[in-house]
Amino acid sequence: MWKVSRLRSLFPLRGGAWRAASVWSFGDNSNGALGLSAPLADAYEPTRVPSLPSDVAAVAAGHYHSLAVTASGEVWAWGRNEEGQIGRHATAPRATWNKPEKVIGLDHVRVEAAFASGVTSAAIDDDGSLWVWGRSKRGQLGLGNRVTEATKPTKVQALADHQIVKVSFGWGHALALTKDGKLFGWGYAADGRLGQMEQKLDSPQTQPLEFDKSLESLTPMLDVVEKLVAEKIEKEKNMPIIWEPCEVLEVSCLNVSDMACGLDHSLVLCSSGTVLSSGDNLYGQLGRNTYGSMLPVGLNAHALSVSAGLGHSLVLCQIPSEDREEVNAVLSWGWNQSHQLGREGREDMPGIVEALSGEKPTSLSAGRVHSIALTSKKELWAWGSGRNGRLGLGSSMDEMEPALVESLVGLEVLQAVAGFDHNLLLVVD
Repeated sequence: MWKVSRLRSLFPLRGGAWRAASVWSFGDNSNGALGLSAPLADAYEPTRVPSLPSDVAAVAAGHYHSLAVTASGEVWAWGRNEEGQIGRHATAPRATWNKPEKVIGLDHVRVEAAFASGVTSAAIDDDGSLWVWGRSKRGQLGLGNRVTEATKPTKVQALADHQIVKVSFGWGHALALTKDGKLFGWGYAADGRLGQMEQKLDSPQTQPLEFDKSLESLTPMLDVVEKLVAEKIEKEKNMPIIWEPCEVLEVSCLNVSDMACGLDHSLVLCSSGTVLSSGDNLYGQLGRNTYGSMLPVGLNAHALSVSAGLGHSLVLCQIPSEDREEVNAVLSWGWNQSHQLGREGREDMPGIVEALSGEKPTSLSAGRVHSIALTSKKELWAWGSGRNGRLGLGSSMDEMEPALVESLVGLEVLQAVAGFDHNLLLVVD
């Protein structure tokens, strides 16, 4: 998890001066999520984002928008604003979405970390409080009382007694992790993606839902499976919704250390190194053939972190090497239509991404149908769908295995995160 306090440890001082880093982006830019001067032009290689403060310390990617957190505790945002998720009035001209601007309404908050979904954004204050803004008819704001919109950053009162260290968002559900290892969930609760919370559910009256405007940008070339997912979401009536955060009791005794939300599934990492999965398993994204929520995935390895894409899952783990020392490895499973698993073999069960063996991966991020990894050498590797340049390799070709992003060789990449179809990097100047 990328809190500013952690990023500070990665910036060595030179003569007492702050070692600056800049934000780079690449991939799909149809919603201005790249923050580049050309508002709708995709970037096929990593490109520096202009108009940001010089002290950016962390970045976060929503499905179609982007956030940057500065060392002074500000949040800057750009990209899709149909739901007000970049902190501007929803009527802000689309032509301005690509320009990074400071999020208004957080002057009294010193932000330590930021997170985003397709329609909402969130920030964690240095006191551990959670602030949200945007619009979600699926309860993703967590503000209770069937609140579906926050036009300015609003504190999540249901978590006021807890110190939040990380938040993750799916399409309609959300998870929050506390400093003492507790897990809270809220939002769209179908298929047990938030654990078993039937007693907390609140279903609106049956009525047709308006078509989600976020789906208008999907091209005719969109894969059939993605269309089916979109149709499934929009056909939901009587949505099972939890309007404010509730503790996930199944893991209350397990000391959670990390978690991730895919489109409609969840991954939970316990301090013991065990990974639990929950939610929909249409594409094998749970990594198991057992039924039920928050059940273990058979990894045969000690997990260090988790990441979830639209329908695939990634785990950074430690496995024994030939000399019996523990080495970092990447396990993947789930949907693999665009090779986002980075390997061959059975897809619904965990398998090692062999192409990263020996590269010492340190962090992972899963996009909609692509994946990226950062290594101890501060190098970036990417694989899966290359459409719109989302792999940063200079073309739209898919990659069946992880490929080194050569245009970044010689630079130090401190952080790499994937949105649905775009990516953000923090690169040492």
